[in-house]
Amino acid sequence: MPEITRDEVAHLADLARIDLSDAELDHLAPQLQVILESVASIQGLAGDDVPATSHPLPLTNVFREDVVTPSLTPEQALSGAPSVEEQRFAVPQILGDEQ
Repeated sequence: MPEITRDEVAHLADLARIDLSDAELDHLAPQLQVILESVASIQGLAGDDVPATSHPLPLTNVFREDVVTPSLTPEQALSGAPSVEEQRFAVPQILGDEQ
């Protein structure tokens, strides 16, 4: 695996809009190299006979089916509201005109 240079780290930092000092660039380059080598070694572990997975255990959807059932009318739902406006709950304004 080719070694990550200080200039490549500086370029990545620039793309991420992170200001790094010269000392930080010198410190991070070897650390990123170790991370990439670790990822490369893990990628080499799985053979072609191992299927790619997103989770180690099989998952099953546990959600129920949507069923339409009788519900409250707008009048019933708003009957206990302290203030109603056009079939909606009326609440105090919290944002000013600048928003």
